Amino acid sequence: MTSMNSNNEIKYSFPEGFWWGSSASATQTEGAADIDGKGKNIWDHWYEIEPNRFFDGVGPENTSQFYYKYKEDIKLMKEIGHNSFRLSISWARLIPNGTGEINPKAVEFYNRVIDELLGNGIEPFVNLFHFDMPMELQKLGGWENRDVVDAYEVYAKTCFELFGDRVKKWFTHNEPIVPVEGGYLYDFHYPNEINFGKAVQVAYHTILSSAKAIKVYKELNQGGKIGIILNLTPSYPRSRNLADVKASVLADAFFNRSFLDPSVKGEFPEELVQILKEEGFMPAVENGDLELIKDNTVDILGVNYYQPRRVKAKENLPNPDAPFMPERFFDNYVMPGRKMNPHRGWEIYEKGVYDILVNLKDNYGNIECFISENGMGVEGEEKFRDESGVIQDDYRIEFIREHLKWVHKAHQEGSNVKGYHLWTFMDNWSWTNAYKNRYGFVSVNLAKDGERTIKKSGQWFKTVSEHNGF
Repeated sequence: MTSMNSNNEIKYSFPEGFWWGSSASATQTEGAADIDGKGKNIWDHWYEIEPNRFFDGVGPENTSQFYYKYKEDIKLMKEIGHNSFRLSISWARLIPNGTGEINPKAVEFYNRVIDELLGNGIEPFVNLFHFDMPMELQKLGGWENRDVVDAYEVYAKTCFELFGDRVKKWFTHNEPIVPVEGGYLYDFHYPNEINFGKAVQVAYHTILSSAKAIKVYKELNQGGKIGIILNLTPSYPRSRNLADVKASVLADAFFNRSFLDPSVKGEFPEELVQILKEEGFMPAVENGDLELIKDNTVDILGVNYYQPRRVKAKENLPNPDAPFMPERFFDNYVMPGRKMNPHRGWEIYEKGVYDILVNLKDNYGNIECFISENGMGVEGEEKFRDESGVIQDDYRIEFIREHLKWVHKAHQEGSNVKGYHLWTFMDNWSWTNAYKNRYGFVSVNLAKDGERTIKKSGQWFKTVSEHNGF
């Protein structure tokens, strides 16, 4: 049995009730992008106007057809040992214009999905926002506009009232720093602006929206937990030199603590506030906002971890005419001898997940958390398919196993880590990368009507889940 050591004993065992599963998002898996009353989101719009920005010109209208195949998919989740699954609700499917009328076909779809999961012994973890702003709200400025914060609060309350009788794990946002980086700094999400001031306002309103949703959820007394999912990317300095260390502290403040501190502690990192004040980029804050954020912190934290960030002190003074960027305070550093995933161009550093969990234990009240995404994207996986039709993805098994060893070590040392979800259940559409890199436990053959086949990693994961360890 592949998950055992040579003596058939479990060397790394996890606590009873550990959450084994995977994560996915609506836009990346559902398909059915323009039927049954769904409104457009920013991805539908961007693909319409710039299809060339998407790998092989593949857009979000097809994706992996979860909208039609959810029963088959949930059966496969059960088959490979899931006891939990994180999905997201498409705001533009549920409320097509972002505000106003609720789409009854969307309510019916999400009710069926939730009931199907529960019927198969799989707990739904439901995330409200995964990069998919309804286009009608983006026309108003998206998260730049305070009215969109209010619209999100109504959307969140609608979801709680419709589904909260059965869903007991809610999340306000997935990786909220990413739409800030992609949409307002580095041009990889719509609206493709490069404007640090807007980036700060978007980030601030996103945090405010999260606090408002948490407040509403607690007022409804539905007996569940609500949190946020953050991609925490440890910032490692090149050396212990004070300038390198300071660079890593500031990188951490921009990319991790900007959302982690307000979400868990209810306050913003002092280093970041200081920079924003000095540079004239403080967001517009209304009376009562900071108290609201302080009083409505998360119950639970999802941690997405893929790669570390390695930084060093600036080698050269920044160009005074260039747009203001976080990189004004550090340079990225390429560490010699690092282990790489050549397909994605990302460093593989398994100990990073342990460092995150220790940091949460030591500095964030040991908040209840789980690894909500971790995964390995590989291009051209078909070449690893054997004669029986199974993709032999031993590299993914090794990737998961080596990360789980560090999760186990953190747990042994007292981390309040409750589960591990792989990104992702089945190969899905990855934004502008479309289907370039495959991440799933289950392969999706687009040429054969999205035919599903469990990969070797899915079979391995089943044994890990069944034995609660390996």
